[in-house]
Amino acid sequence: MEYGQIKGIEKSVSRLVQGTVYFKIDEPEVAFELCDVILDAGGTTFDTAHGYGRGDCERVLGQWINSRGVRDQVVILDKGAHPYDGRKRVTHDDITSDIHDSLERLQTDYIDLYVLHRDDEEQPVEMIVDTLNEHHDAGRIHAFGGSNWSYERIAAANDYAEKNGLVPFAVSSPQFSLAEMVKPAWDGCISIGGPSHEEARAWYLQQQMPLFTWASLAGGFMTGRYRRDNLDQLTDYFDEVAIHAYCYEDNFKRLDRADQLAAEKEITLPQLSLAYVFSQPLNIYALVGARSVKEYQENLRAFHQRLTDAEVAWLELRTDERPF
Repeated sequence: MEYGQIKGIEKSVSRLVQGTVYFKIDEPEVAFELCDVILDAGGTTFDTAHGYGRGDCERVLGQWINSRGVRDQVVILDKGAHPYDGRKRVTHDDITSDIHDSLERLQTDYIDLYVLHRDDEEQPVEMIVDTLNEHHDAGRIHAFGGSNWSYERIAAANDYAEKNGLVPFAVSSPQFSLAEMVKPAWDGCISIGGPSHEEARAWYLQQQMPLFTWASLAGGFMTGRYRRDNLDQLTDYFDEVAIHAYCYEDNFKRLDRADQLAAEKEITLPQLSLAYVFSQPLNIYALVGARSVKEYQENLRAFHQRLTDAEVAWLELRTDERPF
């Protein structure tokens, strides 16, 4: 495992971050076994959210942490202020309410890294930064950031923080994968992948801001599940999301090339896709949603793969010169 440091967090943060969205309150033993293996493998960091499983994902994670007595080892990345029932919730009261809810569910008195799940550009960054600093100063959160925030809004928030002696956003959490998110997977989602987001990637590279990127496999697209000839056969909710966001011809071309390169390297397509994410010059921590010990072990093997610049350029369709 490799680790990084986030300003405000004393613990080492694992570059591979395990998501909890699949944790179930009626099957805690499944999550407990997986978390035990992850921690033994050096995976210190777990991603959850106020809205996952109506709070049950936080509850299961908190139960595991407390049953094992590992709070001093584990880094909790929690998210809040997600819109509910069509109402945007990036307000002082909603952020505050969500933080207190999450602390109770997690059975802890602090969250290592607190991330706003969405932005609301109608809300001034001044209020948002002030609110997060209020909870930082109270010790409830040790560092904070934004998920699905544009880099321009993060820059504006941090400019305000710097001018007023406040704690700035420490991280950003956008979508990033080899497959470009052509349309938002859900309302308010922001990606930094693909040719249309070169400016955002350049800003993050210059800033070296830690990026907790989500959907490294593009909602399953980069597993090979979705092909040009089977889309009408895939009709469940998450299939519809992936088809809407990722199933476009340039992405199928990237998938074709990823298939070839994975075969050449004798690794799986998902492993190649995760290796692509970690082969970027950006300061990346990848959020993954392994559902089993086997999946996590496969992610670990991919974590140690690196692609050359020539391989990355070919996968991204920037050149037709094959690198192998």
